[in-house]
Amino acid sequence: MKFPPIVTSLLDTDLYKFNMNQVIFHKHNNLMGTYVFKCRNEGIVFTPEMVEEMKEQIDALCKLRFRRDELEYLRSIRFLKPDFIEFLRLWHPMRDYVDISLGAEGTLNLRVNGPLFAAMQFEIYLLEIVNEVYFRMKYDYNKLLAEARVRLNEKIDRFNDGTYTFRFAEFGCRRRLSFEWEKEMIMTLMKKAKNRNLVGTSNVLLAYELGLKPIGTYAHEFVQMYQGIPTLPLAYTNAAALKDWYDEYKGDNGTALTDTLTTDLFLLDFDRSMCNNFTGVRHDSGDPYVWGEKILAHYRSYGIDPKTKTLLFSDSLDCQKAQAIYNYFSPKTQVSFGIGTHFSNDTGVEALNIVIKLQYVNGVPVAKLSDVPGKMMCQDPDYADYLFRAVEFRLNH
Repeated sequence: MKFPPIVTSLLDTDLYKFNMNQVIFHKHNNLMGTYVFKCRNEGIVFTPEMVEEMKEQIDALCKLRFRRDELEYLRSIRFLKPDFIEFLRLWHPMRDYVDISLGAEGTLNLRVNGPLFAAMQFEIYLLEIVNEVYFRMKYDYNKLLAEARVRLNEKIDRFNDGTYTFRFAEFGCRRRLSFEWEKEMIMTLMKKAKNRNLVGTSNVLLAYELGLKPIGTYAHEFVQMYQGIPTLPLAYTNAAALKDWYDEYKGDNGTALTDTLTTDLFLLDFDRSMCNNFTGVRHDSGDPYVWGEKILAHYRSYGIDPKTKTLLFSDSLDCQKAQAIYNYFSPKTQVSFGIGTHFSNDTGVEALNIVIKLQYVNGVPVAKLSDVPGKMMCQDPDYADYLFRAVEFRLNH
């Protein structure tokens, strides 16, 4: 390897991977999943040298196991259960599940295929590897790091002079410049931001090492996987996901993601009981103001005071966007933010918008629609059209 191992701990991932995996382990451990990589930026070229380094980094990843102290830390998270932790003691990433190669014109072909409870764990580790290899080999890493420090200090100055008053969780590990920088960035915020604007991180390893609160909900893949269960009608998969999540956590881990099959469809299944069962909802696509007002109106329609609930915003935020959203909604409801790349990879160079999305479950195509068409990713156009029509039919009837 040209660099030391990029992922050195299996805790170096988002908390929601453990959250979702526990439900799958208990309720859907017979599902097989296929994940596919996509870079949304135009004109990005990966080189043979980059891909070779990525392969070696993945080899190193697959030699890792959870350490005793890491498992003890996971046991301290109240909603993670003993049998699931014991499963993690036995589990490790399997190299055979990952296929990576260089495609035409410098594209990156990257797929993960295996039991869903195992395949899903690769997403964050692989994104961390791809991103860090790309930036270390494409640019002068030390110059990027120096600029990231300057930009972070400017943000901290705005927190300390009262320009920014919102609080947020750091959600940046998937597209970070490096683990080194993510850790330094969080430590700097903890030390210098006088109003304790940072309330936690999605990165479980850094939460453990730095004494922060680990924060996470669930992702689109959790709702998508129900599309691969043949007994469930496509337009009712939100209902199944919400029920399984509540059955598992009994409200102890309760923020729902609304836009997998559009927020309008989600709200048909987010009835009074679910509104009460979940502490809030997360925004990840579409106009945040339109979305927020729609959610508040939905709560009011059930006689629920919106000030007892939380709106979590996490869609490509920067500090200015977050502050504007906070100013608008904080008089009406509780507001929180998950902010990633704006802190973990703000260097003056365009950050990669890379994703690894669940595309098949038990050989059946799955997809997310989101609240903006451009975020859709599906390997099968016919299935995407069928899914869209199923959602439209239920919304209209």
